[in-house]
Amino acid sequence: MSKPSSILYVEDDAPSREIMQLLVQDLMGIQALSIFEDSHNFLERVRALEPRPEIILLDIHVPPMSGFEMLMLLRTESEFANTPIVALTASVMNEEVARLRQAGFNAIIPKPLDMDNFPQLLERIVQGEEVWNIIE
Repeated sequence: MSKPSSILYVEDDAPSREIMQLLVQDLMGIQALSIFEDSHNFLERVRALEPRPEIILLDIHVPPMSGFEMLMLLRTESEFANTPIVALTASVMNEEVARLRQAGFNAIIPKPLDMDNFPQLLERIVQGEEVWNIIE
């Protein structure tokens, strides 16, 4: 398994951002973590990132744009067309999961994050696996 070298996380909830930073930087040792607290000027901010994110984690409810809207913007950009984009959401009912999958997300990771399983889930997604079984 290989872990991603750079991650973008879009999340408006401060405790969730802190947990992600702890997991990714301290536990997994990935230093290239970019965090957006909102989705204002989203595409311009993503284009400006160096290094380019190898995986993008989107909370579904981040004002002013939803995760679905951010996903659609990313998929119009050729450089992000094949980047794994993961929905992070507490809404994990079957209908919501089906809607996320149909929209074009590569995987779903339920919130709150499971600190024990998160590193392995991320590695599986980076390897190209689609993760839809939310009970890991």
